[in-house]
Amino acid sequence: MLARGPPRRCSGAGVRWRRQEAPSAMPRVPAVGLGSGGQGGATGVVKLVAARPAATVVAAAAGERRAAGPPAAAVDGAQLANGSAVAGISKLVTSTVGKSTNILWHDCPIGQNERQNLLNQKGCVVWITGLSGSGKSTLACALSHELHSRGHLTYVLDGDNLRHGLNRDLSFKAEDRAENIRRVGEVAKLFADAGLICIASLISPYRSERSTCRSLLPNSSFIEVFLNAPLEVCEARDPKGLYKLARAGKIKDSDTMQNWGLPFT
Repeated sequence: MLARGPPRRCSGAGVRWRRQEAPSAMPRVPAVGLGSGGQGGATGVVKLVAARPAATVVAAAAGERRAAGPPAAAVDGAQLANGSAVAGISKLVTSTVGKSTNILWHDCPIGQNERQNLLNQKGCVVWITGLSGSGKSTLACALSHELHSRGHLTYVLDGDNLRHGLNRDLSFKAEDRAENIRRVGEVAKLFADAGLICIASLISPYRSERSTCRSLLPNSSFIEVFLNAPLEVCEARDPKGLYKLARAGKIKDSDTMQNWGLPFT
């Protein structure tokens, strides 16, 4: 540790403070070695940055208090890279989710309830599904505008908009389409947890994938809306020209047609 000088005495009441010029040179104090490569005992100018031993940092993460001292022997099979160990470190519960290993969920003191109270609204997801050209995006934006005019904070997750950024690496193959829905569901869950009213508009033709997204949100905060526009109306609109391509036989893969919300083969 850096040696500290004697504390200054507090000035009495009524004494006027006088600005004191900084010394021309910083005092030189013994340098502190950071890790095994530090040059303990050398002299030099040291910034006011305190370094804690690795074992102390890990112990703090484990919620333990431990007096400074030499490294202890391995306890509970918890061996650190530098040979030291921390008692009870094996009590930390890490998880493996998908391809992510050794991850630990960290809870924050400000949660969904606090955010909802601040916004004076309940976070939820309104999931709009329907055929291509049924008006999902138009309805999502109209709903967002109306709720905004009533003082509610909303956000629209539009399927095509998300493919301009977050999902730009995904195609319309079956596996990519499933990943597209999964990502949107996870993002919508975060918005709902933040206390926002999230409005997602995607074709999402498969009930199983929509049910998976629904399972991410508890307490009935997933509201599914099927925009039941007649096929003739959707085909007459045909904003992307998909119906014309399908009628001309240029889209022959049935899975692709379903992914694009085209109900005929």
